[in-house]
Amino acid sequence: MAKKNEIAADFPSCAKIKTPEALGALLREYRQEKNMTQLDIAGLANTGNRFIGELEKGKPTVQLHLVLKILDLLGLEVVIQRKGN
Repeated sequence: MAKKNEIAADFPSCAKIKTPEALGALLREYRQEKNMTQLDIAGLANTGNRFIGELEKGKPTVQLHLVLKILDLLGLEVVIQRKGN
């Protein structure tokens, strides 16, 4: 098993997300890298485990405010920029 620093080095500092599935997969990877369970995140975000599972599976109708809260809990943020930059 890789050490935590080795795992963190594999994650990009920036990623283009074009689908709900891609966002879910990225969030799952970051959660696992932090050694957190879906239940851990659900408790910290004051939401249900079902929401976290649906988010990670790429359900397109999740609540944006909760997605932003989960991103913050994982140390991530949304940055909007023009395409091509």
